[in-house]
Amino acid sequence: MATSEEEVTLLGVVGSPFLCRVQIALKLKGVEYKYVEDNLNNKSDLLLKYNPVYKKVPVLVHNEKPISESLVILEYIDDTWKHNPILPAQPYQRALARFWSNFIDDKCVAPAWKSVFLVDEKEKEKAGEELFEALKFLENELKDKYFGGEEIGFVDIAAVFIPIVQEVAGLQLFTSEKFPKLFKWSQDFHNHPIVEENLPPKDQLFAYFQARAQSLATPK
Repeated sequence: MATSEEEVTLLGVVGSPFLCRVQIALKLKGVEYKYVEDNLNNKSDLLLKYNPVYKKVPVLVHNEKPISESLVILEYIDDTWKHNPILPAQPYQRALARFWSNFIDDKCVAPAWKSVFLVDEKEKEKAGEELFEALKFLENELKDKYFGGEEIGFVDIAAVFIPIVQEVAGLQLFTSEKFPKLFKWSQDFHNHPIVEENLPPKDQLFAYFQARAQSLATPK
């Protein structure tokens, strides 16, 4: 648990899957924190101060020390608050967890964004095919109830993005016929009390994706 001497602040935008990752990890650890809402189209001075390089949320600020990028934040949380670990103890298994989490960001997140935002139907179809191929790898990797075994772990938290995109875009990414293990995982994962508690309503998710699309389309 975070002690009274510790100051933990989380900068984010409601509806962000990347914010959800951090919130789930903090909740699993029982870490109390102050949440500060930011704006994708009008970034606060606080965000620019704590993340001047990427100017993105989420940012975790622990005793005035900022950490950015959601997967980096997850590792920091696990290293700082040792109870209820989300990364495996064994080095090889830890390396695999990092590998598959990076795979999700590299091979699933990008085509998922395109599947939501692209207007060109051919490009949208291509992105959908890329995502389908990536999901086949994840289907084969899933051996237990969760990627982390019988309890939620690092890869599960990283993968929160995928079913959220399905929810917002109405994409049938997970079907019991095409991906039976991932379909069951998505049901179990989203019905977990901590995950369910930290997933924003669909209207907030949709608002985030719309704002994100506008932000990406606006020349910097």
